[in-house]
Amino acid sequence: MNNITVFCGSSSGTAPIYESSAFALGKQLATEKITVIYGGAQIGLMGQVAEGALQNNGSVIGVIPHFLSGKEILHEGLTELIQVDTMHERKTIMSEKSDGFITLPGGFGTFEELFEILTWAQLGLHQKPIGVLNIDGFYDDLHEMIQKMVDKGFLKSINQDMVIKSASIEDLLTQMRNYKAPDVPKWIKSDET
Repeated sequence: MNNITVFCGSSSGTAPIYESSAFALGKQLATEKITVIYGGAQIGLMGQVAEGALQNNGSVIGVIPHFLSGKEILHEGLTELIQVDTMHERKTIMSEKSDGFITLPGGFGTFEELFEILTWAQLGLHQKPIGVLNIDGFYDDLHEMIQKMVDKGFLKSINQDMVIKSASIEDLLTQMRNYKAPDVPKWIKSDET
């Protein structure tokens, strides 16, 4: 993996572990010579991921819509900054440039990015690994909800397995390197898998 997109909050959250973990992820990616691709902001967890990479000689590409690029938001010290017109264009560019995705804690936007990239994988539009860094149990309830989707017949277990999860950065990256995408399209009947 040469490039990883990180989805995360533009807020810092209520516990210091969120920021320190975001910084640590950026640092680890820089150490492994993996370029960080993210939303281009200097605030919240987004800013911490970028700083973790930049302060450790890493490369960071920000992709931000023009309407979000005010001076209080935009990170001006990035390796590369790509400004776009729409949120959809932002996600498309991030996806095209990435070899994989990691999601940290965040709000509606972070969840939307995670689920859109999962949906694209489910539909066979890409076969890239999708990791969730479960900092301080933040995503425990989400993993329970995904299990409920399987239990109630709304999601196949093979698609549930597309969500790579760990509380450890190193373990998550190892799982992502070893990931093999399912080759069963979503539209095959559940009794055929």
